[in-house]
Amino acid sequence: MMMTIGGDAHKRTHTFVAVDSTGRKVAEHTFSATTDGHLEALTWAAQWPDRQWALEDCRQVTRRLERDLLGAGERVLRVPTQLMAGARKSARTPGKSDPIDALSVARAALREPDLPVAQLAGPERHVKLLVDHREDLVAERVRTQCRLHWHLHELMPEHKIGLRTLNRFCVLDDLRSRIEHLDGPVAAISRELIARVRDVTVRINALHREITQLVAELAPTLLALEGCGPMSAAKIVAEVAGVDRFRSRSAFARWNGTAPIPVWSANERFRLNRGGNRQVNAAIHRIAITQWRGPSRGHDYVQARIDRGTTKRCAIRSLKRRISDEVFARLHVDLARRPAVAFAA
Repeated sequence: MMMTIGGDAHKRTHTFVAVDSTGRKVAEHTFSATTDGHLEALTWAAQWPDRQWALEDCRQVTRRLERDLLGAGERVLRVPTQLMAGARKSARTPGKSDPIDALSVARAALREPDLPVAQLAGPERHVKLLVDHREDLVAERVRTQCRLHWHLHELMPEHKIGLRTLNRFCVLDDLRSRIEHLDGPVAAISRELIARVRDVTVRINALHREITQLVAELAPTLLALEGCGPMSAAKIVAEVAGVDRFRSRSAFARWNGTAPIPVWSANERFRLNRGGNRQVNAAIHRIAITQWRGPSRGHDYVQARIDRGTTKRCAIRSLKRRISDEVFARLHVDLARRPAVAFAA
């Protein structure tokens, strides 16, 4: 009999509940969230030769656990949080605890047959780490620039600074020379902020070059898509994390939010999907807008839809779905061409 072991993962401990094929709870146990604890969990689960693991899809706390389980040859399913919450509400046991959550994860895995199967991290995780780090630095630079603007306005109210010029080294050098002779804490803080903006900008530019080079190696076909720049391609590659985990282009479109949601009530109707992965959706939107603004097949498609009476907004939504299908196909081409190389997790 197939046993499903649901897990509720935390920073310090992991709680597992084993259920049979009918969803009946068979056993539960809590282990420490360490490599030794993971080995103990594998030893405990060995009493059921035919088994699979189901973990809530929160990889910030389950990534090491997934890696140890997959390294031992186990099959691991990822259960979206909303499915686990629904299973917990429908259970007879009131309240919320680690065993209750683990049981909900296991039962949700039994109820949903097409859950994504976990796999070891590939080069996409490398891209995601760099992209996320760059975005954090950009946000930090914006906060620093805002503070610098106010200090400079106090020191030099007559000097006008462009809204987006504090990224330029020549502007930063000019500002530094203007306040070099000024005394007081405001001037000292301003000089410190100028140096910080410069340092962060240097690192952001270096990350941009590194990400561009990495994406050019991993997804050259995607980069060749009209309107897709290096950062948009990097965001898509990082968030998709292996296009082979989607069974079809329709499933991919549903995941990224470009597929409409049916809202039938006797008549066939659809509404805008405001769910899905919003970061990939935003990247596809940037590609669509770029194609619409320039001479391209995307521009011709949107214009043809508008000429037939469709609003521009609806036409761009349709273009986004076509771009989603194209991105799906190009990611498959890039995956097939990629050499089998081991990457660190």
